[in-house]
Amino acid sequence: MGNTRAARGALVMVFAQVVSLQAGAAVAKGAYGHVSPTALAGMRLGFAALVMWCVVRPRPGVLTAARWRAAAGLGVVLAAMNTAYFQAIGHLPLGVAATLELLGPLTLALALSRSLAQLCAGLLALAGVLLLAAPGGALPVAGLVSGALAAVCRAAYVVLNRRVGRLFPDWSGLTVALAAGALLLVPVGAVTDGAAVARHPGVLGTGLLVALLSSLIPYCLDLLALRRVGVRAFGVLLALGPAVGAAVGFAALGERLSGPQCGAVGLVVAACAWAVWSGSGGSAPGPADRPAEQGPADCPAERGPAGPRGCRVHDGPMTRTRGSAR
Repeated sequence: MGNTRAARGALVMVFAQVVSLQAGAAVAKGAYGHVSPTALAGMRLGFAALVMWCVVRPRPGVLTAARWRAAAGLGVVLAAMNTAYFQAIGHLPLGVAATLELLGPLTLALALSRSLAQLCAGLLALAGVLLLAAPGGALPVAGLVSGALAAVCRAAYVVLNRRVGRLFPDWSGLTVALAAGALLLVPVGAVTDGAAVARHPGVLGTGLLVALLSSLIPYCLDLLALRRVGVRAFGVLLALGPAVGAAVGFAALGERLSGPQCGAVGLVVAACAWAVWSGSGGSAPGPADRPAEQGPADCPAERGPAGPRGCRVHDGPMTRTRGSAR
């Protein structure tokens, strides 16, 4: 029952982040006439880091080396992912770019599949995503390369964001990661497009809105969802992205779906439902599917050899709890 509730909660969170992310990407693409994708990606990450730092107020001086490495690694991936994806939507339709980016998490989900049901759910979602990506004509090579890079970064983001969620009990890990990514990307955007921002200062407001819709809300929801379900299930749930993008495009922009695209949406939704159902079954979760609050992974090595009281420690063939009678 607990696994079912966690899976349903994760589905709601992922759906909310997908809607927010698609809306933010649409707002960002509308501003490309004034600033470059790199500059807008820098504003997105910079504003997100600034807001999170003011709200969370992390204390970097008390972080261990392992936590610093995890947060900094996530920050590097965030900078690369933002740049690649914003370049991709500059060359490709929004739905196609979102589809290409999701190939990373879906490939990761397939690699982590441990049963026939999980493998079939991942393959079904992958089929739907590929069907949505099938355009009527040739796509620019620059857009395809940027989309492929965004897919690789997205897969790394899922893994590292989960690790940060396991190492940090609060939002400080995500805050430090956003700050690290902003320190890398904001100077690049300032150098390449600072003059354009000065000529159109109103774009800063657009950057703040994009940061809220495309970074702050989605990243926080991702962190919460990854504390409830594993990387494999999360990767499949992200396949809702292209389907939501297609639906938003139809409702807001009047973009009609073709027969194959409607079929693709159905495949993706079916795969997501299947992933939630199979993930809430009676099989024991593996390392990739164990919720972040559970198991020995919540007793990271940086807490010292003694370990905190109450952590489960494997002691030869027996398992005991430190601080309790043997």
